[in-house]
Amino acid sequence: QVQLVESGGGSVQAGGSLRLSCAASGYTSRSYCMAWFRQSPGKERERVAHIYIGPSTTYYADSVKGRFTISQDNAKNTLYLQMNSLKPEDTAMYYCAAAVYGGGCRQAREINYWGQGTQVTVSS
Repeated sequence: QVQLVESGGGSVQAGGSLRLSCAASGYTSRSYCMAWFRQSPGKERERVAHIYIGPSTTYYADSVKGRFTISQDNAKNTLYLQMNSLKPEDTAMYYCAAAVYGGGCRQAREINYWGQGTQVTVSS
C-alpha cells in the first residue's frame, strides 16, 4: 500500500502562486509514476501533470503548460506541484496520485492510489 497526503492548497487571487506538496509513505518503491489530478464540481477528474519516477520525465495538460511545474524529491518521498500565474479556471480539488508498474498516470482509471485532496481556489 502507498499512502499519499497532500498539503499546500488555499485561496489566492488570479496571477498568484501556490505550491502543493504530497508526502508519500508505504511501499513507495513500487511506484511507477505519480501525478496531480484536479476535479471541479460537475466535471470529470482530469490529469494536470505527471512524472515517471525513474527518469523524472514530466508531462503536462495543455491548460497548465508553462505555468505549472511538477517535481519530486526522492529523498523525502515528496511530490510537488508549483502553480504560477493561477487563473480562476484552475479552481478545483487537487489530488495526488500514484500508479505501480502495470498502471499509468495519464487517466484516472489507471491510478492505483489517491490522496484525500486539497482545495485550490483562485479568485478574479
